[in-house]
Amino acid sequence: MKTRLILKPGQRGTKSLAKEYGDALLCVRFRYDAELRQRLKTVELVIERKEWTPPLPRYTADTLVSLCIKAADMQMRAQAKAAGGRWNPEKRLWFVKYGKIAGTSLEKHIYVDAQ
Repeated sequence: MKTRLILKPGQRGTKSLAKEYGDALLCVRFRYDAELRQRLKTVELVIERKEWTPPLPRYTADTLVSLCIKAADMQMRAQAKAAGGRWNPEKRLWFVKYGKIAGTSLEKHIYVDAQ
């Protein structure tokens, strides 16, 4: 099944649904099933709203984090070095400031138990 179109409330094709569901309507999707040769119109609705406080970030930009990168992964090692990382041969880990790797593929290699 393939989604081809996602519409926001008020766009053409959503007006009757926006009247029916009001502010609870988030989007309308049109999905296509090639096997059954059918088009499905689905809606995404808000069913509950309540206050929420996001958790504090685990690391600040200046926090030194350890990265576990395999020796054969030369590309990741080069990225860690370019981000200012330092290799610790005793612990066999890279150490770099979190702010330098936040949002990059290196973030997946953080080793939590090293500190």
